[in-house]
Amino acid sequence: MEQTDAELETQLERADVVCIVYAVDDEDSLDSVTDHWLPLLRVTLGQDHTTPVILVGNKVDQVDYTTMEAVMPIMNDYEEIETCVECSARNLKNISEMFYFAQKAVLHPSAPLWNYHEKDLTDSCKRALSRIFKICDMDNDNILSDQELARFQRRCFNMDLEPGTLDSLKAVVQKNCPEGISNEGLSSKGFLTLNSLFIQRGRHETTWTILRKFGYADDLTIQPDQLVPSITLSSGTTVELTQTGMDFLTSLFAKHDLDQDQALSPQELVSMFSTCPNMPWGPEVYYQVPTNNKNWIGLPGYLALWNLTALLDPVKCGELLAHLGFDYHAPYVPNRQPPLATTKDKKLDIAKRQTSKSVYSCLVVGPRDAGKSTFCQRFLGRGHEATADIPADEKPKSIVNSVVVYGQQKYLVLLDTDVLSASDCLNSTQTGCDVICLVYDSSNPRSFEYCARIYLRYFSTTQLPVLVVANKSDKGVVRQDYILQPEAFCAKHRLPPPQKASARVVPAKDIFLKLATMAAFPNLKRLVHAMILKRPPGEWLGILRHLKQLGLVGEDSGMLKFTIGIALVAMGGIFAFRYFGNR
Repeated sequence: MEQTDAELETQLERADVVCIVYAVDDEDSLDSVTDHWLPLLRVTLGQDHTTPVILVGNKVDQVDYTTMEAVMPIMNDYEEIETCVECSARNLKNISEMFYFAQKAVLHPSAPLWNYHEKDLTDSCKRALSRIFKICDMDNDNILSDQELARFQRRCFNMDLEPGTLDSLKAVVQKNCPEGISNEGLSSKGFLTLNSLFIQRGRHETTWTILRKFGYADDLTIQPDQLVPSITLSSGTTVELTQTGMDFLTSLFAKHDLDQDQALSPQELVSMFSTCPNMPWGPEVYYQVPTNNKNWIGLPGYLALWNLTALLDPVKCGELLAHLGFDYHAPYVPNRQPPLATTKDKKLDIAKRQTSKSVYSCLVVGPRDAGKSTFCQRFLGRGHEATADIPADEKPKSIVNSVVVYGQQKYLVLLDTDVLSASDCLNSTQTGCDVICLVYDSSNPRSFEYCARIYLRYFSTTQLPVLVVANKSDKGVVRQDYILQPEAFCAKHRLPPPQKASARVVPAKDIFLKLATMAAFPNLKRLVHAMILKRPPGEWLGILRHLKQLGLVGEDSGMLKFTIGIALVAMGGIFAFRYFGNR
């Protein structure tokens, strides 16, 4: 059945592999391969197409010679040609081999792996294998030991090496690349040499099995969702690291902390992220988390930064975990816990009056020049002078640090947001934070009005906890040009009293602990009712006393008086019940 040129081009574009057949007893037929068919393929599919080609010499039963010597120059000139096979359609000689090679060319193509002109691995293949080597080098000594090679074998091929196989492989590598073996282990050059030998001997499937185990597609790009499951966010939920994810990141820190000083130097950070397409952390990260006296990131700041990434950009976080080798390092067990998980809907937390989240987001909002950036840096222990030294292009808009809420470590993320005018709009992400911190300049009489208008516009009808902070209190407190003074405003709207803050005093975490506590109990206005209904009297009295110490409940608060009265009645009832029960 004859095909038109258009139909042929359509079929070529759809094809996964192309078999070009010539007659071994007809020289003109072989010439047409280079004169017509191969150029047609490049015109149709593009000069740099990656569709594999199999040359098929038919009618081998008609001659007593081979055309392989004439075919070899053609294969060298056209990299898309995978192999050549001579067969006979009449007596079916090598027909099954032809289909085998065609199938192999699709499943395990050689073009992405091997450069036939240079007779070496392609640059992209070298990069991929080098990344795999770094991930498998568990102790980061640039050598794959026998134990690391055994683990690699099990994870990639689901079987152990047979006795003597490892020694044979090392001997082969030593013969072809003397520097491939070092300290009785396999070096990076040796690992590349071993895969080169696999490919040269036609065992492309071995290298492809390795590559695909580490998430590589046919074009040698990584598919992160194959290594770390993607997460679908619904309204009111966020993403957090699971314990499995935290354990992996902790082990990764230890692996790259070569000098064991409990901090990652800039060089060690570059080493850690060398398996990623680019360096994801810029100079601003040193002002987002606590650092040591060298301004290097220690383990607490490192874990805090990862929790920040999971909260603000979970897709990026998942991709980084995939590039860093989570799938290889994590326990190889059925139903393995993923590194990331979504939290419960915030509405459920508010209804329960308590959240199980580990990472709280706090929107720090207020007018410009209210000192929000300095206030946020206080969370990291930096004072006014240290904050002033931060380069303008490196000042972060998000800060994260750990806090302890009722004996449990949590992470509090501060999102620094400017409000240029009272009519500025906040987006849904900003208004959906766990706690709101309204910061105003207590020495500026017009500063509080912005905070009041923001609260009335966005938060007065919500159940989100709100804390008002009177910043720059060291400059003095002036009367605000607003219908209500901050204390009266907070009392009217049943908010905790304004908290004084200053960057010129010794940095403390008191205000940030208050913010984290309010985030832990999102419905603070009804917290007392939750304690009465669900906690023993002694416990919820202790919690209320703690809130009072934090300044979240005033001394003369009606809620406090009411709660103490209820507590006494409840405790009296318990004693009476026990007394009469014993009688």
